[in-house]
Amino acid sequence: MTQGIQKQIVAGLRLIMAGTLLHAAAACAQPASGGSDATLLEMREAFRRSNTAQLDNLLPQARGHALEPLAMYWTMRPRLETASPFEIRAALDRMAGTYWEDRLRNDWLLLLGKARNWADFEAELPKFRMQDDRQVRCYGLMLDAAAGRVAADAAAVQVQTNWLAQREAEDGCATAAQSLLASGHLKPEAVWQRARLAMDSNRPRVASQAVALLDPERASTVDQIASDPARYLDDKITAIRPRTKELVTLAIIRLASSDPAAAAVEADHVRWKTQLTKEERSWIWGVIGKRSAQKLQTEALSYFANGEDRFMHDEHLAWKARAGMRAGAWGHVRDAVAAMSEAQRNDPAWVYWKGRAVQALKLPDPIAATAQANALFESVAAPRGFYEMLAMEALGRPITVPAAPEALSPEEIAGAQTNPGLRRALIAMKLGLRSEGVREWNYTVGLHTPGGLPERELLAAAELACRHELWDRCINTSERTPQALDHAQRFPMPHRESVVPRAREIGLDPAYVYGLIRQESRFITDARSGVGASGLMQVMPATARWTARKIGLTDFKPGQINDRDINIQIGTAYLKFALDDFEGSLPLAAAAYNAGPGRSRAWRNGPTVTGEVWAENIPFEETRDYVKRVLANTTHYAAILSGQPQSLRARLGTVGPRAQTAQAINTELP
Repeated sequence: MTQGIQKQIVAGLRLIMAGTLLHAAAACAQPASGGSDATLLEMREAFRRSNTAQLDNLLPQARGHALEPLAMYWTMRPRLETASPFEIRAALDRMAGTYWEDRLRNDWLLLLGKARNWADFEAELPKFRMQDDRQVRCYGLMLDAAAGRVAADAAAVQVQTNWLAQREAEDGCATAAQSLLASGHLKPEAVWQRARLAMDSNRPRVASQAVALLDPERASTVDQIASDPARYLDDKITAIRPRTKELVTLAIIRLASSDPAAAAVEADHVRWKTQLTKEERSWIWGVIGKRSAQKLQTEALSYFANGEDRFMHDEHLAWKARAGMRAGAWGHVRDAVAAMSEAQRNDPAWVYWKGRAVQALKLPDPIAATAQANALFESVAAPRGFYEMLAMEALGRPITVPAAPEALSPEEIAGAQTNPGLRRALIAMKLGLRSEGVREWNYTVGLHTPGGLPERELLAAAELACRHELWDRCINTSERTPQALDHAQRFPMPHRESVVPRAREIGLDPAYVYGLIRQESRFITDARSGVGASGLMQVMPATARWTARKIGLTDFKPGQINDRDINIQIGTAYLKFALDDFEGSLPLAAAAYNAGPGRSRAWRNGPTVTGEVWAENIPFEETRDYVKRVLANTTHYAAILSGQPQSLRARLGTVGPRAQTAQAINTELP
């Protein structure tokens, strides 16, 4: 067969496929009477197996189904690298307005960027509605700078921001950075900043990719540093070569992750003191201080003191503030917050802690300090998040249920019910295509139009989710409303007939149980985490077996953990065991539930501090956020259940070492 005939056959097949897609897509706007649910489920499995032949065969059977755009996505996604632009655009046009159109275009834009097909990339980019992909943004900024559509210096600033925020060694921002480095608009310092952040977060491949943009030969040196930083430092006693000081900085950063004290010795060595710049030394001391603070070591503040706040990263400054509040050194808290970037400094958490520092320092005098602190608290006080609620209490205001927003009209509810994106999401979730439905839902409420849906439409969408008992979408959608605080949506109480009696039966506050379930599973009864936790209360298999034995469930089988009532029975029992072991401390028990009792016991050692200071110093970001949210949720649920004003601060209490007179209970708690 000649090459010309082969090309003709391939072109003909592509046209046939495009015609099939066009015909299949034409029914997208039709009622959901056509197509088969079973076909969609078969296609989902075929997509998971990358069975393109089966997808092609099944696609015609999905015609007319409400989820036909999803079926088309499954069919086109595996062939993006081989399909013609005509085929891809035909599919995109017929999926118009849906999440799956935008998802497919996002996927295509990434492939076009990697292939350096800038003509098709620039043609498609304006049609990409989500605009939430950093790689795509970086490619676009690079092209805009090259074409003179934006100033190259401004593009470099945006590329640097996106690049530093990326966690993986991806192509988009690295390519844009390389282009802007070559033109001189992005400075080498951005590369070393990227490498430092990557090394500090244990992503040596990202650091290697960054350094290779300046000198490919040094990428292998970065790999050596990641493998054995102490050896690299020992080998560099002789005079350093140009830019070796940047690699030394990476080595000390890497060493600090495992041994802050050893890193401090290196940072204080005269050979590095004289070679490294003040900025480099300050950054190193920021990392060492952070790592020491995360280990709850008393030396942390002395490490931070060796550097200058103005050269430290926001994360270093956050840990300096945490170490300061844990030690009662409020001047360090004040200074660390003052040195943060404007965005971080204005976060409600750091506004609150700045207010606490001002209160404690009483400068320039107690009256002026009180007025300044109150102004800071007032700027964030609201019955919303953890620190907003603490700010309310600092002003003497208890936590109550806010007034409900104006009731939704029938027309507003009908608008949500007939919204095509929400409708597709509901159908997908009803079919068991939960992740696909959630993505379509989130896209519809937040990304389809700039800024997301207006507030009243968000409330209507949340109400629609509540009525369908999609509690996670109900909660998350309602939380997007900036002003209207609908606590009936944000803090629903499904399964009340099971949760409340069970909690009271074993001596638990139902509000605490609800606060924990809301954070664990958002009331999804068949929720399953990546590490194997299951059900409403996200119980791990080993924990379930241990707890079942403790409470006398001798016939417990692992599969029963997804049964709603058994999950509640076992989860509440374990929570009660943890609460008893930690002398009734809600934050300690919540941390134990999330990270394990052994860690919670270790983290309580040290000074006795208020519960909010202790929670802020939890080394694990996930657990730190978890404890705050569970306690804030608990306070809201208590206000709803009791109808009385509540205190978050009282629930936090104080945390410190176990009293010598307190007897350890349930020491074998898993």
